[in-house]
Amino acid sequence: MKKKEIKILLVDDEPDILEIVGYNLSNEGYQITTASNGLEAIKKANEEHPHIILLDIMMPEMDGIETCEHLRNSKKFKDTIIVFFTARGEDFSQEAGFDAGADDYITKPIKPKVLIKKIKALTRRLKENNPQETIQQYGSLQIDQGAYTVSTGGEPIVLPKKEFELLLLLTSKPGKVFKRDAILHQVWGSVVVGDRTIDVHIRKLRKKLGDHYFKTIKGVGYKFVIDED
Repeated sequence: MKKKEIKILLVDDEPDILEIVGYNLSNEGYQITTASNGLEAIKKANEEHPHIILLDIMMPEMDGIETCEHLRNSKKFKDTIIVFFTARGEDFSQEAGFDAGADDYITKPIKPKVLIKKIKALTRRLKENNPQETIQQYGSLQIDQGAYTVSTGGEPIVLPKKEFELLLLLTSKPGKVFKRDAILHQVWGSVVVGDRTIDVHIRKLRKKLGDHYFKTIKGVGYKFVIDED
């Protein structure tokens, strides 16, 4: 999907944030719609059907958590990418955001270069609309789901079945934080494994593929990262 086809709804009660962030994203070629509170955001979302919603947590009328929960209760926004703006160090806000159904967060003060890289990483998820695409390319890393192979820089990397399945899960939605319970359920199913099983497998993937691809969200889970500072 091309940038000019991607719709982003920007929601914040601070006019300066709307102007600065909107300006930077518009310059990148994205279609930008803005809202200043949660109720307006829901109205705009239903009108515009955005691919990505950037949502502040502290807002009048309806806060970001309530807004996110409302959107996630509608089937039409099931696959919409929702990202929260949070103040630096507000771990409780980040956790509440994930519980409400958010995919990721961006800390304030917002740095334009980091913002653009984050959006580029998140928009790679939109290519999932093409179900026939089985080869994923992230820099020098190539994953062929159909052939069950992985390579970096053209060199094949041998991954045991569970490591490969964990990698597929994380790369299915780059930038999305997968909670530990969800990882255990989707990769190991009903098999009972130890609490550190995920950590061990992540450590092995980092060693084989590169530490920069995998980010730990303390107390929550893991995500696959692309071009993010």
